[in-house]
Amino acid sequence: MTDIATPATGEAPQQEPQGAPGVPRRSYARLAADESREDYSLRYAPHSFRRWSPSTVAGTALGGIAYLADFAIGASIVFTYGFTSGLASILAAATIIFLTGVPIARACAKYGLDMDLVTRGAGFGYFGSTLTSLIYASFTFIFFALEGSIMAQAMHQAVGLPVEAGYLVTTLIVIPIVFRGMGALAKVQAWTQPVWIVGMVLPFVVLAVESPGSWGAFGSFTGTEGAAPGFSWIAFGLGTGVALSLIAQIGEQADYLRFMPARTEANKRRWNLAVLAAGPGWVVIGAAKQIGGAFLAFVALEAVGKTHALEPIAPQIEALKPWLGSFALPAAALFVIVSQVKINVTNAYSGSLSWSNFFSRITHRHPGRVWYIFLNLAIALTLMEMNMFAALNKLLGFYSNVGIAWIAAVAADLVVNKRIGLSPRYIEFKRAYLHAVNPAGFGAMVIASTVSILAFFGLFGRYAEAFSTFIAAGLSLVLCPLIAWLTKGKYYLARPNPVNGPGVGTADITATHTCAVCETAYELPDIADCPVQAGPVCSLCCSLDAECGDVCRKEPAGGPVPLPMPVVRTPAG
Repeated sequence: MTDIATPATGEAPQQEPQGAPGVPRRSYARLAADESREDYSLRYAPHSFRRWSPSTVAGTALGGIAYLADFAIGASIVFTYGFTSGLASILAAATIIFLTGVPIARACAKYGLDMDLVTRGAGFGYFGSTLTSLIYASFTFIFFALEGSIMAQAMHQAVGLPVEAGYLVTTLIVIPIVFRGMGALAKVQAWTQPVWIVGMVLPFVVLAVESPGSWGAFGSFTGTEGAAPGFSWIAFGLGTGVALSLIAQIGEQADYLRFMPARTEANKRRWNLAVLAAGPGWVVIGAAKQIGGAFLAFVALEAVGKTHALEPIAPQIEALKPWLGSFALPAAALFVIVSQVKINVTNAYSGSLSWSNFFSRITHRHPGRVWYIFLNLAIALTLMEMNMFAALNKLLGFYSNVGIAWIAAVAADLVVNKRIGLSPRYIEFKRAYLHAVNPAGFGAMVIASTVSILAFFGLFGRYAEAFSTFIAAGLSLVLCPLIAWLTKGKYYLARPNPVNGPGVGTADITATHTCAVCETAYELPDIADCPVQAGPVCSLCCSLDAECGDVCRKEPAGGPVPLPMPVVRTPAG
């Protein structure tokens, strides 16, 4: 059995006393075993850990959408395609993101699982979701780089710090917060929220008083690239593709939603509202920010020029000048810096989770989530130094083809396949019960993203190029149920789950069972029955075992007989 690699301390991994003959016990590296920092990064989030109220979880999740990339994206879309086509693009993308986000948010909150674990059980399989972990990781470091660039621009404006040095500062400043996990993130989001709200609203109040005719002029704006007046289908398709690059944001929302307390009769109204607001609801605010950012950039265009108008700090300063005068610069810089810290702690945190999921399956080692923070930030810093901000539209337009193919396939499984019986009703995320690859979701995503990327590069003509993201979404939504039907759903489960599968909705899921490998108690949904260990094993120890040969999947039909497991009753928490 492969043990966990210890972190850079150089300490040898510890072995627990022998249990079954010849089977060593696993001891997790110190940081990987500290759930106050680890936050159950590769696991089901147990009820005993979900100690926050629905409103606290929702507030923390929504704090992460303080980012100003929406300002830059909205301004870029409207400057390129004009107000009419740009507005239609932003609203269409927001609608698609909202509708696909609803089932995903509810599943993550209900089952206490992050986006990777939901993807595993929603049509992708155990190794199939490894690819989506990379897609999600790329989302986090692309947007960390984008947000970091905006923050570096603000520091350059405020104190003259060279932009290249600003990139490094924006990267280093988030590490102490992200290192400490959900508890620290919740505090940062709560403490900074008043500053962010004032900074977000004030520029629009100033313009409403000082320049009330600006909105009318904005409505007739045809952009800076010579776009024709009125609506253009080509411009609409291309603009929607850029805005849809944000669709993977539901994964970052899910990283918080998995800590929602159990839904009960007493809290169901607050629970439903919190999940809706913190899940797909982020895009309502996001779309408003894109439109608002485009408006601020339009107002500042004549004073600062196109290049600086696309940088959120400059329009913010111009909007505040009539009221704040020389204090407009420090006030705008403070707002931008607070906004970017709020989102980049989320980007770094979510990136550490996705890299942990990826490498645990590839290497069968888990040194702890916190070590992958540095990998994610190193890639983001490299992108910033390469000035990715200059290629914003092209980069995001390409990424959205892959992101929407993934999210649409997961949504199709949750909404269609599970309801008509092609997929198990619950989310099975444990290696012991999953096929390596499920062609339903994984196949749908690969086919849809391949076709849409070819369209994006112009292989099928101008209209297909413009609407490549719609092609990706449509193909994923159709192919996932179709492939599941053609394969009769047989690739969802490698064997039945005799421990907690069929009864997961009614069993006492807060009951704990001791893992035969790490000898730690975990709640029922995190436990699998293991013939190699001759007892229960937790999902992470199961994932990290490199030598079992997946014996449990090779048992006769019906799988191994569930073994009696000592049960310790614990409160729901």
